[in-house]
Amino acid sequence: MGAHRRPRQRATGGGRVRTAATITLAGAATATGLGGGTGHADPQPTAAQVRAKVDKLYQEAEVATEKYNGAKEKADAAEQRLEDLRDEAARKEDRLNSAREALGSVAAAQYRSGGLDPALQLALSSDPDRYLDGAAFAERAGSRQRAEVGRVRKELREVEQLRGAARVEVSSLKSRRAELKRHRETVTGKLESARRLLSRLTAEERADVGDRASRSAPDPRESLSASAQAPDSRAAAAVAYAYQKLGSPYVWGATGPNAFDCSGLTQAAYRAAGVSLPRTTYAQIDAGRRVPRSELLPGDLVFFYSGISHVGIYVGNGQMIHAPNPSAPVRVAPVDEMPFAGATRVV
Repeated sequence: MGAHRRPRQRATGGGRVRTAATITLAGAATATGLGGGTGHADPQPTAAQVRAKVDKLYQEAEVATEKYNGAKEKADAAEQRLEDLRDEAARKEDRLNSAREALGSVAAAQYRSGGLDPALQLALSSDPDRYLDGAAFAERAGSRQRAEVGRVRKELREVEQLRGAARVEVSSLKSRRAELKRHRETVTGKLESARRLLSRLTAEERADVGDRASRSAPDPRESLSASAQAPDSRAAAAVAYAYQKLGSPYVWGATGPNAFDCSGLTQAAYRAAGVSLPRTTYAQIDAGRRVPRSELLPGDLVFFYSGISHVGIYVGNGQMIHAPNPSAPVRVAPVDEMPFAGATRVV
């Protein structure tokens, strides 16, 4: 038994040694891992760093929003062209049917008078191209018949042209809608990232973000003063509209009347003044006469960032009204709050 016990004790002892060694190594590895994690992991970002990252995400989302707005404008235009083409094709098909009915009347008259001209038999067949492409038909047909056939030929050609153009617009529309989807996904992804970052802040810190963005409403007299300093009645009306919309929420892609994105606000303001502006920031900057920053007047459009991705309405005294981002409603803010890119006076 002793002979059996000793090996078993040695095995047990060896197992204990190995177990102890394993635990020691595992503990060392764990300690190293924890120590390495503590030593190499990025420090928890401060509230200021989170806010800066959120601001960057909002700016990137706004770039994508303007691309979305541009793609939507083109998609809407393509859809309207397609609808117009279909309407025009329907009208021409009606005229084509009328022309074929006229040929039918000629055929009926010939039948009653003693027989149907073989050419008219071709004309009234289910395959209109057959008689349109037959030179012999034109030679045999009378003057009235030739006139009617000419009308049918013209109407058929125009209908086919319209159908071809409609097919092109359908293809374009599909492409525009795919582009819309890509930009929408980019916008929503950026905004979701910003939301997750903001969720790391305490309620007080999140409130601070709102306080930075949502400043107190100006004295109503400022609106009257800004409108009075505007270069013309249209600019004055746009400024007045912008003041009326203070506090409205930012919603990307919105053009009012109750929510706006940045270019949606400027477009709505000038629409209220009877002026049609393009939908996007990078198109709005070319919708008037460029003015230097030193000559700004109320009603001028002020643009920001190198990609012209943000716009506001200047209201005087170095201030503008704009729709900032989802963390803030339409508000008054300093023009120097963001990198200035240019200004346009709508004319």
